[in-house]
Amino acid sequence: MAFKNFPMVPFVVYGRGSFAQLGDIIRPHRQEGKPFIFFVDNCFRDRNDFLGRIPVEGNDEIILVDVNSHEPSTWQVDSYRDYLKEKYGEVSGVAGMGGGAVMDITKAVSLMMTNPGSAADYQGWDLVKNPGIYKVGIPTLSGTGAEVSRTAVLIGPEKKLGLNSDFTPFRQVILDPELIKGVPPLQRFYTGMDNYLHCIESLTGSYMNVFSKAYGEKAFQMCHHVFFEKDVWDEQSDEELMMASWMGGMSIAYSQVGIIHAMGYGLGFALGVRHGEGNSLIFNQLEEFYPEEVAEYRKLLERMEKMYGITLPEGVTADCTEEQFDTMVRVASGMTPLWENALGKDWQKIMTPDRMREIFKRI
Repeated sequence: MAFKNFPMVPFVVYGRGSFAQLGDIIRPHRQEGKPFIFFVDNCFRDRNDFLGRIPVEGNDEIILVDVNSHEPSTWQVDSYRDYLKEKYGEVSGVAGMGGGAVMDITKAVSLMMTNPGSAADYQGWDLVKNPGIYKVGIPTLSGTGAEVSRTAVLIGPEKKLGLNSDFTPFRQVILDPELIKGVPPLQRFYTGMDNYLHCIESLTGSYMNVFSKAYGEKAFQMCHHVFFEKDVWDEQSDEELMMASWMGGMSIAYSQVGIIHAMGYGLGFALGVRHGEGNSLIFNQLEEFYPEEVAEYRKLLERMEKMYGITLPEGVTADCTEEQFDTMVRVASGMTPLWENALGKDWQKIMTPDRMREIFKRI
């Protein structure tokens, strides 16, 4: 029997204020005349208190990334790659500072600097042939697990799917809980729920093993504490969510996600619904598959509405065409490993296209 041999992030630093070490960390990887490129979430555009701390030297460049108007895409990655190659030829490395979308873009650009064609050519499993350039991940949101995962999820011409490969993970990650202080409640909720759902899918799936369980159970426990038990989100909450995101990502790295993410990819591709929001909407309609978990989740929604006025949008698919529903079903059905983890090898007998379509129509 062959066991999965997956890569882990080789270097990680954790601690409040550790972002200040970025300059020292990347210095050995600088190459003469080749800049370091910092991809930064556009939400920091007017935050000179943050931008001023980025260790820019020589011809380094900060690129502000728009991840609010659309999901990260293969053409967005291709355009960044083309820009960097045309302007600089080669760069010393890249760093991604933001949520999962910015980190996924950064990982994908790293790969596309050394692999030919379009990022769309590598959407799938183990299609990337060459290691990317040096890359650093610095999360300013916690939940997606992008800082530790072996994928970079992108919208492509035909599907929403990750560049899943052993070359995708960051070479270095900086986990500084100070960076997620002040995240708006709605954004904190959706990214936190992404991690919460990672754990549910990993812990209830057929791919579950003790390695994944060890990470998944602790991540779930910390997520549960922050969202279900704490009345105020404080510094401890930031620390717990940051480590829950890391461990939730580690859990699915050696197991898999399931129905929620498979259908979430379909919803995101067809309608552009953001990842965390889409997964939350899907999960709320899956009580037939996760009865106890959905019941508890609905109690959490009541709690979030009372505390922060957070409610899930309704009627998201009410005006969708049959063609759009076809697209959702097609994209979701292509996520075979996810379905097998959740429902087994005969998943297509359980989740028929008509059944999937009916779920999408309830959202």
